[in-house]
Parts: sequence; structure tokens; C-alpha cells
Amino acid sequence: MAKIFKGQSALRITLKTFTDLEGVVSAVIKFFKPDGSAGEFAAAVGDPAKGVIFHELIEGEIDVSGWWSFWAFVTFDDGRTAAGEAAKVYVWQEGK
Repeated sequence: MAKIFKGQSALRITLKTFTDLEGVVSAVIKFFKPDGSAGEFAAAVGDPAKGVIFHELIEGEIDVSGWWSFWAFVTFDDGRTAAGEAAKVYVWQEGK
């Protein structure tokens, strides 16, 4: 995996949920920033059978360097929800 840099926008975050995503009405990628603040990115289902969701970053979304945690959270059409295991990713300051 290549390094991710603060301010980078040419990036797709892809998560595999290991769950069949047929019937998903909402998918997000939740995160904790290095400062402990939380948020989420709207996600699209890339491959329902393989359980893949993704988010195409836009400028300004990755705004802090340090350790980020990302995990999937999906809601099915019958109201069930599922959260994925968090993945920790280091975001680098450009030039370091």
C-alpha cells in the first residue's frame, strides 16, 4: 500500500465487509481522526456479493496527519445494521 498524505484527494478508500450486501440501503465509512474526533464518509457499494464498499475522497477530507481509524457501517432494508472491524492507517505530512 502506498503512503497517504494529508490533503490528498486522488484516493479511494475501499473496505471489504465480508458480508453479502444485497439489500443495503445505506453504507458509510466511519472514522476517528488522530485528535479523537469522529466522522463518516458516505460510501457506495462496489461489489455486493464480495461485501465491498468505497468512498472517493474530495479535497479537504483528509485534513490531519497521524493515525486514522476507518471502519464500515451498513444498514439493510429491514433495519438491521452491521459494523466492520477498524483498520488503522497512518496519514503522512507531505515531504516527510
